[in-house]
Amino acid sequence: MAAVSTELASFPQGLRDISVQESKVGSRSNSNILCATPNTQGTEDGLDSPPPSHEFSLPAVDSGKDAWLFLAACFVMEALIWGFPFAYGVFQEYYSTHPPFAGSNNIAVIGTCAMGIMYLSAPIVFGILQRWPKIQPWSTPAGVLLMCIALAFSSFATTTTQLIVTQGVLYALGGGFAYLPCIMFMDQWFVKKLGLAYGIMWAGTGLAGIVVPIILQWILDQYSFRTALRAWSICVFVLTVPLLRFIKPRVPIAQVHQSRPFDFSFVATSTFGVLQICNIIEALGFFLPSIYLPTYARSLGASSLMSTLTIILFNVASVFGCVLMGAITDKLHVTTCIAISTIGSTLGVFVVWGFSMSLGALYVFCIIYGFFAGSYTSTWPGIMREVKRVKESVDPTMVFACLAAGRGIGNVASGPLSETLIKGMPWKDQASFAYGSGYGPLIAFTGVTALLGGASILGRRVGWV
Repeated sequence: MAAVSTELASFPQGLRDISVQESKVGSRSNSNILCATPNTQGTEDGLDSPPPSHEFSLPAVDSGKDAWLFLAACFVMEALIWGFPFAYGVFQEYYSTHPPFAGSNNIAVIGTCAMGIMYLSAPIVFGILQRWPKIQPWSTPAGVLLMCIALAFSSFATTTTQLIVTQGVLYALGGGFAYLPCIMFMDQWFVKKLGLAYGIMWAGTGLAGIVVPIILQWILDQYSFRTALRAWSICVFVLTVPLLRFIKPRVPIAQVHQSRPFDFSFVATSTFGVLQICNIIEALGFFLPSIYLPTYARSLGASSLMSTLTIILFNVASVFGCVLMGAITDKLHVTTCIAISTIGSTLGVFVVWGFSMSLGALYVFCIIYGFFAGSYTSTWPGIMREVKRVKESVDPTMVFACLAAGRGIGNVASGPLSETLIKGMPWKDQASFAYGSGYGPLIAFTGVTALLGGASILGRRVGWV
């Protein structure tokens, strides 16, 4: 019985290995039972009945009510946490034109901090949760609470600096701790359908990108930024609290366990290096269209509503792209999936946007770019799988954290970079079609980064991936 007790104590240290083993034995994942029998001593004559055993079964992997409830909760968390910073454009326009922030510097920094810090802090947050596993169940509730407090405090701000600290930094820190356990627990609940699960969860951002800006814009128009921030704080709290019971590991965290050290050794592998470089390059251009599409649409004579439709179409397409790419990632090599995303987004930028001189053509580009470029991050489960293949000791969630940090670099850099690309409206009337609209360098840069983001297919050819 001592052997059984030792096994139970060490069980949670290999959560993901257990999930992988279960996926290899098919239906055994649905009936995997752990037994713990009291350490009682029977009589020497052996006539006493054996002591009762205490059994509990793990929920099913890749199927079953618990797995899908976990995924549904993650989808909503994704939408609420990331939907707000992705909708910062409506706040930026409001802050720039309304007191007490009109004319202030660094208004754009608020949104950059909110999104960029969530990306860049991912390795640190993952490291903390690995080092002290007992705090994992409390990470999401604490993060949600910090987000709500940050939003409430930001509603009292009177300076841009106060908004940067509250709506930017504190919101991002809370969002990181609230969101990242969803990633940590995902590969306990899903193994064979892991890519599909990630794609469904990440589609939440696209859905939020359709709804959240419209809601926030209406509140800002009817009331004020203070009301909007307080309303969103209440909304996040009310909608997330019922979901907290579902954001949990598939295997309960043991009372006795060992903390896991930081392990970044996989960073030195050529597989991760090539895929991460491509990830960063793609991110440098990915965010630019979503920033300037409404402005470009207005230059074509679109109304405010019709220009907003560009972002809505982009986000709608990304919902379908994320889900489909996630499913494909479970079946094809990751570089093949990246190539699909690259070809579609590159052709969309250079051909459709580059030659668009009407709203109809621009809307077609929004759909193409949203579907293909918006699904790029859904290839990350494939990257995690490939890095795990060449470095078996790696924790896939730490690979995800580093990929998120790489995307954060692109996000932070894209703001000032975009201003440089369109400053003075270069190429205006010196080139044809959209390239001569003043946005030509931005279009070209977006297309080049989309193309280079797929260079990992060449890395695979030479044996680096």
